[in-house]
Amino acid sequence: MATEEDVKASLEGILVPGVRRGLEPMNLLRHVGVSDGVVNVTLAPAALMTETQDWLKQQIIATAGKLEGVREVKVGFTEEKPKELNDIKSVVAVMSGKGGVGKSLVSGLAAVALQRQGYAVGILDADITGPSIPRMFGINGRPAGSETGLLPVPSRSGIELMSINLLLPGEDEAVIWRGPLIGRAITQFWEEVLWGRLDYLIVDLPPGTADAPLTVLQTLPITGIIIVFTPQDLTTMVVRKAIHMARQMEKTILGVVENMSYFYVPEIDKKIEIFGKSRGEEMAQAAGAPFLGQLPIDPELARLCDEGQVERYDADIVARLGEALSRSTKQIN
Repeated sequence: MATEEDVKASLEGILVPGVRRGLEPMNLLRHVGVSDGVVNVTLAPAALMTETQDWLKQQIIATAGKLEGVREVKVGFTEEKPKELNDIKSVVAVMSGKGGVGKSLVSGLAAVALQRQGYAVGILDADITGPSIPRMFGINGRPAGSETGLLPVPSRSGIELMSINLLLPGEDEAVIWRGPLIGRAITQFWEEVLWGRLDYLIVDLPPGTADAPLTVLQTLPITGIIIVFTPQDLTTMVVRKAIHMARQMEKTILGVVENMSYFYVPEIDKKIEIFGKSRGEEMAQAAGAPFLGQLPIDPELARLCDEGQVERYDADIVARLGEALSRSTKQIN
């Protein structure tokens, strides 16, 4: 006679169309019961089109119906919103006081590094007016969804992505919105996107310390913040503003990352600090947080990002970044 565990195990192979993740990882499987050969399954249909709901129902009936002793399978639905289903262990914001320092790059590499460690990861692109995450991952498809919510778009390796660029008619369309509209869009990406169960949600913030970063820090349950900077005096001065903002908002700084630290010339086996001496330890001390690592100026990384292949970047710094980040969040959680 089949048990509840047998039914759940049999349903693991059913992937939700549009996200390629199972019912349990998407937290859509709300109840499974077995009594006298009758299996009762309850699903949450949030963000699923009617056609998808019908398809999942038929798949469940066909799959569970093959189990020993099962004579009937009943599938019902319960109304729950995406924000009621989302179960995210750590929400990590990536910020800086200045634009052009590589927040999106660090967000992407952090997600790739954590995913390679076996974690379930998503990226919320909160840079509404300057989104670059979809291009970096080579994603241009529109997200599926219904009137109840949206499904994130999976990358090649399974990282869940949501960005305003995935909703625009073209990726070069400008978003000309005032602060309140931008803040509302960020809130919707948090509350109305079905992220499901994730170990990490990386939030790529826009530059500065104004409306959009403030919305994220006030609205989302931020576990911690990664501060990104480059070695120039001007940049480090402005980034200190982001550090002060994080402290004023009483948010934990998980660590700092220095981008464009150096350029390595293999022919002479030398690192050239194009933008000046590294300020990693100095910024870590100012932030009162660990120095998570240095990212070099790497033509190979630039090429992969331009080609939408950032997930193929395999330098040692990626693994070290992921290990340092997971270690920092574990200390908090």
